[in-house]
Amino acid sequence: MGDSFFNCCYVPPHPPGEEELHRSRRTEIMASTSTSISSDKRFLIFFDFDETIVDETSDDIVVQAAPGQNLPGWLKDTYQPGRYNEYMQRVLAYLAEQGVTESEIRSIMEKLPATPGMLALFQFLRNRPPQDFEVVLVSDANTFFIESWLRRNGARQLFHRIFTNPATFNKDGRLVMRPFHSHDCPRCPDNMCKQVVVRDYVARRTQERGRPYQRVFYVGDGANDFCPALALGPRDVAFPRRDFPMHRLITETHEAMPGEFKAVTVPWASGEDVVQRLRKLVAE
Repeated sequence: MGDSFFNCCYVPPHPPGEEELHRSRRTEIMASTSTSISSDKRFLIFFDFDETIVDETSDDIVVQAAPGQNLPGWLKDTYQPGRYNEYMQRVLAYLAEQGVTESEIRSIMEKLPATPGMLALFQFLRNRPPQDFEVVLVSDANTFFIESWLRRNGARQLFHRIFTNPATFNKDGRLVMRPFHSHDCPRCPDNMCKQVVVRDYVARRTQERGRPYQRVFYVGDGANDFCPALALGPRDVAFPRRDFPMHRLITETHEAMPGEFKAVTVPWASGEDVVQRLRKLVAE
């Protein structure tokens, strides 16, 4: 992991009394998502979810549960840039008011198509020796959407940790989503900066293991995947989905500020592209 990253992603200290709250919140979620992890893993690989693992955006697809598979204009008009999480909370509340049930939402999530070659990539990771890969998911979706899809596709056990917005159904049958954390990165939405998640996780696991990983990989597609990729070092690999925002931002950075983006960049159109590069790297 490199030490250089844009000022846009600088996260200053929280006001007095708040730092422990934010730290404990992240630690609580980290501790609750999986059992203990072996310390002998050689590589750490992060995945995004929407348009990386699945070929759609889960927040958009859940609208299929609405009457007429569309949201009313007044609800769409409440969206504000940088506050998508709050907007989705209103969408989920509206769906509950329309009588949309937990099973209906789960069914929609389970039917999301995987991106081309992604299931083959998962199979590659499963087939590797147990000391090879520690697999982590970092997403601005939510626990219910992600868990529904992973369990349906037999992929839940592949992931050692999942970092996303907590979401549970309340007694009224409404899916209530809470923000993952707060931060001060102006590039990212208010509820999650993936670079903060990645840096916190790598620092903690390195301390627990007593040594760094041989390499860190990040597989993503969106603009909010560019931010964590900035934290990767020169031995690490960023896998941006070809011609998606993450890929374009990396390309623009290479052109505007050569050397600022440290990681090796391997664009992918299929999970098979990622498999090919990983197969070479693990053999080194």
